[in-house]
Amino acid sequence: MQKPKIQPTADNAPFWQGCRENTLRYQQCGTCKTVQLIPRGVCTQCHSQQLDWKVSAGLGRILSHTTVYRAPTPAFKADVPYVIALVDMAEGFRLMVNVRTGKDAAVAIGKTVRIGFRESGENVLPEAEVLPS
Repeated sequence: MQKPKIQPTADNAPFWQGCRENTLRYQQCGTCKTVQLIPRGVCTQCHSQQLDWKVSAGLGRILSHTTVYRAPTPAFKADVPYVIALVDMAEGFRLMVNVRTGKDAAVAIGKTVRIGFRESGENVLPEAEVLPS
């Protein structure tokens, strides 16, 4: 079984194109300046259609995390265990992302992370790397 292929839509294509270019993109309303990650056709605050794509610096802090021990489907069986974190990004949006783990990667609430990118089949996905304290 293969992992699902990302199917970009008109709203999120710039986000996924940014991932292929190793760039984390998010939307900001040109009218009220509200920041939103989940791409939409209108601002979640003022409903303006004036949305601009911005480039994130890629730094944030872990708000919450969990370790997955049971693969959701057979396609992910070789990946377990893996860590997923909810990250508060410096620009004001939240990102749910896998965390690159290793012997020096102590995943904990409040830790600073940098968002990088990794290939997964035909997809390029953002992933967090825990920075040293």
